Amino acid sequence: MKVAILGGGIVGLGFALGLHARGIDCEVFEAVADIKEIGVGITLLPHTNKELAALGLLPQLEAVGIENLESVFYNRFGQYIYKELRGRHAGYATPELGIHRGKLHRIMFDAAMARLGADRIHTGYRCIRVDQTEQHAIATFQLTNGDTRQVQADIAVACDGVNSAVRKQLFPDDKVCFAGINTWRGVTVHKPILTGKSYIRIGSIDTGKMVIYPIVDNVDGKGNQLINWTSEIRLEGARMNDWNKPGNPADTLEYFKDWKFPWLDVPNLIMSSERVFEYPMVDKDALPQWSFGRVTLMGDAAHPMYPRGSNGSAQGLIDARTLADLLAQSTDPVATLKAYQDLRLPATAKVVETNRTQPPDFIIMKADELSGDKPFNHIDDLISQDELRKISDHYKEIAGFALKS
Repeated sequence: MKVAILGGGIVGLGFALGLHARGIDCEVFEAVADIKEIGVGITLLPHTNKELAALGLLPQLEAVGIENLESVFYNRFGQYIYKELRGRHAGYATPELGIHRGKLHRIMFDAAMARLGADRIHTGYRCIRVDQTEQHAIATFQLTNGDTRQVQADIAVACDGVNSAVRKQLFPDDKVCFAGINTWRGVTVHKPILTGKSYIRIGSIDTGKMVIYPIVDNVDGKGNQLINWTSEIRLEGARMNDWNKPGNPADTLEYFKDWKFPWLDVPNLIMSSERVFEYPMVDKDALPQWSFGRVTLMGDAAHPMYPRGSNGSAQGLIDARTLADLLAQSTDPVATLKAYQDLRLPATAKVVETNRTQPPDFIIMKADELSGDKPFNHIDDLISQDELRKISDHYKEIAGFALKS
């Protein structure tokens, strides 16, 4: 069997490494011509790292990331609401890591080049459509030099992201869902915040929300860290931000200019950023099916979700391992793609919906509701820590990383 993987991001490379480990022939076709370490931070949850450990990548990732100790929640007045231990500190077999997305991608790309061989990893190949016969899937690519090329395989798996050309071909009326939430993401060289291993959420989307965590330790030899931050705001009638466009930190500062707490000066963190990118907060409604004969969708092409709870990469890598396992056990690729869809589509649809309605920061939203979005004396006057823990545990259960006793 030969598999064409359309897209060489985190999920596509994870799928390729998984197929190679199972002795299944595959080739990766990535639209970007030159692989560079770009972007900002990403959090790898324990179930993400379980998948990456199975691919033999976890030691390399731990060497360049930061292992989170805790997740901490505050309201927009800087008042403590809730915290919990994370990863190994909470009893998981694998850690929770903050890491530069470019570093993660580079480690996966280099591993794929080394294991599969450079002749199996193609860059500068942008998939524009996939056709099929009874025996084959045929992918058509636009090359960076303007030429087109067709590649034939037994199956084609579209890992080409939220703006997937294959998904658009299968569902021409498909659109992103934008609810007026725009985001800005930046990285700032800064002294360690709280423990230096804290994943911090502050505020909520209606009045301004920040997510802050470190991704590189001692980045300057002076004990400072590279801090990843994301700001979000929902505004009625807002125009959707561009995709991965260089942003102006002043555009987001307006909503956080008064956020000066004893433990963090948020305006200074924003304005000291080395680089800022803007994104829209979008997802897509769940599809009725992913698999069509010898073609299927995977990762963000299948189930783009709000980047809340750090679950997009996790669900995509679980997709990859699930399909790799099924292909290794079957001689009927069409039936296998259907079985993969039936296993993964309902599970990921639940995560997409939960990220919209009750994401992890629902903890802060609940506190704001109970306090009338005003400062309080003590969080226990409003809601118990046990009740807040239940909100957190509910999300873990839906996302598939509840800690089993």
